[in-house]
Formats: sequence, structure tokens, C-alpha cells
Amino acid sequence: MGDSRDALLTRIVDDVAANGLGDRSLRDLATAVGSSHRMLLYHFGSREGLVAAIVERVEATQRALMAADVPAAATAAEVIRGVWSRVSAPETLPLVRLFFETVAYAGREGTDLTSAWLDDAAALAVALGIAPDPVGTRLGVAVMRGLLVDVVTGGDADAASAALERFVALIKDFRP
Repeated sequence: MGDSRDALLTRIVDDVAANGLGDRSLRDLATAVGSSHRMLLYHFGSREGLVAAIVERVEATQRALMAADVPAAATAAEVIRGVWSRVSAPETLPLVRLFFETVAYAGREGTDLTSAWLDDAAALAVALGIAPDPVGTRLGVAVMRGLLVDVVTGGDADAASAALERFVALIKDFRP
């Protein structure tokens, strides 16, 4: 059938990142990306299946930003700052908004949106020669998500960045 699932999902993620997901129907989403609702049903089974695929794609894209361009000898503070710089960049914010829009769906479905972050962070720490700290990593994920909520809901991005710097300073002082 016409589009590959991956190409279709890419177009849908781009569209819903720009225009939101809300209660848009499969027909509306299909029309927006130049496809048909039958094609969406073929590839995703249902609207819920499509939303699950969107959540998975957005989450994987955001996690990939964590390890992007990390210098071989980076410190934990440098990694945190680098991740923040990438996830809070204006060009990334549409995906961040989409992530938060889909969090409610993921929660209803029992989708775990944290474990993969913790696993990827632990693998990155080992690669950098930094001792993995699951509790500290969970705290870091929570702080970044909270600051991103602030940014995408109209908060001051500079103030959020300053808060992240305060967090980095605090974790330097308080090691497990």
C-alpha cells in the first residue's frame, strides 16, 4: 500500500507537532498529511494505535537528543546542560509540546515514559566513565520536564535556563 508506515508517521508527527493532536479524527489527520484514513488504519489499526506510535516516535526523538554531540570526556553537568540546550531550543519546542499533549494518553494506557530515559542515561554515563545514579537521573528527568512545561506554557525560557543552572550547581554539591 502507498506510503511506508515510517514515512507516514513522520508526516503525521510533523503535522501534529505544528497543529496539535487534540481530538482530531483519523480522517482529519489523514487529510492533513495527504493520505487516507484507510491508510492510517492499515498501518496503525486505530486512532489509539496511531497515538501510541506518535508517543513512541516523539519519545525516541527526544531521547536521541540526550546523547547527541556529547564530548567523550563530558561531565554530568555538561551532559545536563547539553541536553537542556537541545530540548529547549525553539526548533525542538513543537515536539516538546506534542510530548506533553500525549503524556495524558500514555498515562491512561500505562505507557512508561521514564524507564527508557533512565536506561539511556545510565548507558551514556557508563560510556563517559561516570557512575550511574538512578535516583539522580530520575530527579534530572523530572526537573527538565518541569522546566520544559514552564517554557512551553509561556514561561520565560531564560528564567528556566537559570533554574536549570541552579539545579546543576545543587547536584554538584550533593552527591549520593
